[in-house]
Amino acid sequence: MCLIAFAWQAHPRWRLLLLANRDEFHARPTAPLATWDGRPGMAAGRDLRAGGTWLGACADGRVATVTNVRDPGHGGDGASRGLLVSDYLRSTQPCRAWGEALHARDVTYRPFNLLCFDAEEACYLGNHPQAKQRRVEPGVHGLSNADFDTPWPKTQALMQRLTAWIEQETDAFAPLWAALADSGEWPDAMLPDTGVGIERERMLSAAFIRGRDYGTRASTLVAVGHDGRVWMSERRFGPLGVFEGERALELCSGTG
Repeated sequence: MCLIAFAWQAHPRWRLLLLANRDEFHARPTAPLATWDGRPGMAAGRDLRAGGTWLGACADGRVATVTNVRDPGHGGDGASRGLLVSDYLRSTQPCRAWGEALHARDVTYRPFNLLCFDAEEACYLGNHPQAKQRRVEPGVHGLSNADFDTPWPKTQALMQRLTAWIEQETDAFAPLWAALADSGEWPDAMLPDTGVGIERERMLSAAFIRGRDYGTRASTLVAVGHDGRVWMSERRFGPLGVFEGERALELCSGTG
């Protein structure tokens, strides 16, 4: 499971401001945020099992991130969702054209929600229960493991905290990190019923999940300025939410 909130064309300094938690089994091998060979100016964490990534950015302002769709009835067959992010970041097509080409391909991916950004547009793509693509309008939006802007409590709460941060007209990112680190669970009456049982719904209702075997593995901020500056920072966590390290990068065109 994952959690994302982002402001697109809604801040005087940042064209895109995106904050995200990646939730995953702690046993799944992962490499931390770093630049990638073969694509100058591209940075992302790496899923060492399937080879893709959950979130990445490029010096030219391209950003992409993916979540799964919570559907216990799906068998789990299909290509890895993380390859969508790395494929988009390695391409040079505008996000809308890339999305149209994606849906024209004869490739079956596991159920996904995908956000793609370039210097001009933001696009949402999904494949569950059918293929879909839409242009994202300026404003603050959220995404977890349902459809785009589905009003799950933790998604709405993160959007509200991002909106409040923008209204404060500050450049200090500490309140955004605090929002991602919120481990409070929501009342049962407010939780969705996605077929995983109430105990798991409670655990997954927190923005930051502190589990022994499964939980929040990374919290990430991405900021893309109207001036083209791209900044990215990742905080990594182990079982029970133990902090394991942090790395921040400013991406520059022509770097590897």
